[in-house]
Amino acid sequence: MSREIRLVAMEGIPIVEPGDDLAALHQQAAEQSGVRLRDGVLAVCQKIVSKAEGRVVSLAEVNPSPKARAIAREDGKDPRHVELVLRESRRIVRRGHGVLIAETHHGLVCANAGVDLSNAPGPDAAVLLPEDPDASARRLREGLIALGAGPLAVIVTDTFGRPWREGLVDVAIGCSGIAPIEDLRGTADLMGRELAVTTTATADQLAAAAGLLMRKSSGVPSVWIEGVPLEGDGSLRDTLRDPSRDLFR
Repeated sequence: MSREIRLVAMEGIPIVEPGDDLAALHQQAAEQSGVRLRDGVLAVCQKIVSKAEGRVVSLAEVNPSPKARAIAREDGKDPRHVELVLRESRRIVRRGHGVLIAETHHGLVCANAGVDLSNAPGPDAAVLLPEDPDASARRLREGLIALGAGPLAVIVTDTFGRPWREGLVDVAIGCSGIAPIEDLRGTADLMGRELAVTTTATADQLAAAAGLLMRKSSGVPSVWIEGVPLEGDGSLRDTLRDPSRDLFR
């Protein structure tokens, strides 16, 4: 591991539209900002990935179910938004204080199943999570390599709340070219004791660091990170705890 990690905001990426080539947009932005997309990690916010993949829904076209209308009435929400949350959910984990926590079909547990109204293309639109964030990361990585970039990794990030703590933190919801979990079990700590349970959420740590530069009002949807070894590979599924070992379900 390098003693220094460098993060660079990727400036110059335009408002993304369905069908846009994210690899080409990032390659152009890198050339404009003097960034060499090599030996590093590109953290990309979910919103532009979803927009490029056409994961945008007009609320005017959503017909809320009776269940969605009932929840919306009780929680003071837009029933069309609630309907999209239900469609994107495997199950509702918790409801309370006007908050709807859902488990997505990917296995992510987050507010509103990731259905977001902020920075959506229009006041009557919602942006859904990518259908397969790992595949999204892989396509972007392969596209960049085809344009001459690399070696590099790509992580797709989104902003999640956290149990027991206030504030939002960016986490990785998809990755390609880097192991999302670093397993330190069997290695020794500073005092020579063998570590028995330590696994580090590398991709989540990189997403959180990138999130410092990707504020919603900044217009920065991607961050280039240098100084991180590109070791292993993996999937979003590697970060999801087995329900049989989850004490909080």
